[in-house]
Amino acid sequence: MRCPFCTHETSQVKDSRPSEDGASIRRRRQCEACGARFTTFERVQLRDLTVVKKEGDKEPFDRAKLERSVSIACRKRDISNEQIERLITSIQRQLETRGDEVTTAQIGEAVMDGLKALDHVAYIRFASVYKDFSEPGDFAEIAGAVGDGS
Repeated sequence: MRCPFCTHETSQVKDSRPSEDGASIRRRRQCEACGARFTTFERVQLRDLTVVKKEGDKEPFDRAKLERSVSIACRKRDISNEQIERLITSIQRQLETRGDEVTTAQIGEAVMDGLKALDHVAYIRFASVYKDFSEPGDFAEIAGAVGDGS
């Protein structure tokens, strides 16, 4: 593992334990060159996912993009980081079981399903961007769907 401080190639694992959610391993490392300590997280990856965009372009799946989108939707809501992390891990596992390629629509729908179960306001926030709301009626329509339980 490359040191984030001096970019030296080797580091020594000082401590290793499962993370809070049990989906990753937390490792405490020390750089052999500069002695700096840092933490890494390792998670199981079932396969390398490729995302197929609307225009047909393909790019590697980026978990950080998913984390940013969900975090923005959940901002200032009573949702813990652990809940968000579990949701993201669940969505990623769901996508990995679908095959090597997933569409942006599949990702968006998986996020909407997860947020709808987690927090209705976060769901509406995400839906407003994902579905490109342009009229106030769009909000009323999606809010009605949440209230109906559909």
